[in-house]
Amino acid sequence: MSTQRLGRGLRALIPEVEEPAAGEEIREIDLDQIEPNPFQPRQSFDQERLQELAASIEEFGLLEPVLLREHGERYQLVAGERRVRAARLAGLQSVPALLRDFDDADMMKVALIENLQRENLNPIEEAEGFQRLIDQFGFTQGQVAEAVGRKRPSVANALRLLNLGEVEKDLVREGLLSSGHAKVLLGVTPEGRRTQLARRVVEEGLSVRQLENLLNPARSVPRGTLRAKSPELVDLEDDLQRIFGTKVSVIYRKGVGKIAIEYYSDEELERLLELFRTV
Repeated sequence: MSTQRLGRGLRALIPEVEEPAAGEEIREIDLDQIEPNPFQPRQSFDQERLQELAASIEEFGLLEPVLLREHGERYQLVAGERRVRAARLAGLQSVPALLRDFDDADMMKVALIENLQRENLNPIEEAEGFQRLIDQFGFTQGQVAEAVGRKRPSVANALRLLNLGEVEKDLVREGLLSSGHAKVLLGVTPEGRRTQLARRVVEEGLSVRQLENLLNPARSVPRGTLRAKSPELVDLEDDLQRIFGTKVSVIYRKGVGKIAIEYYSDEELERLLELFRTV
């Protein structure tokens, strides 16, 4: 993997991951000497993809070194947990590694940012990773966005998923609910109704559009009725909802109308205001 693909935030913390810096050398480190990263944000690993990576390692070897720090007489993994796990599955006894000094704070930042940039974290893991950067290191949403190569509204929308109930979060973690479904459900109150709808989405296999129509029947009224909206207006509402991460209604009559943006808490209002300030 070329370092050209890494965001500036990760390069600043682990420069030239694949190539040793001046005075560094790649060393072979026994897998038995490597301890896991205590700050690893990923809670689940796709076993099928690990097996695929292990098969590649068996055929070609581990081409990219992992990043470690010394920990007593052993080593602690900083970046590259998937590679270490796959190397063990492939039967390797050791892996190529770079050793660097990291304090706990930088180690946590590297673990979070590496996962957010390189791996497909599920949306809840991703949001929790963003929140840890904010809570534990004082990042602003803008700094998180720069660190992981995202736009600020994308980070803000991801963080909103943490307002879901535990049932909905678990469904998102398991891939049964998409982040699109989750963002629509965030506008549903009370929480009990939201949970019921989430389970109905899973049981009936509802699309995001079907869920939106379920919550707002006016969107799905047949054309030709008074309440029907043109396809162009529905598409505009969809675009605005993706931008603002909340329910948006548009009324349009001959060039005159209004746009209603809904929010459901003081925090949600502040998020929207902050979004407007950056435009």
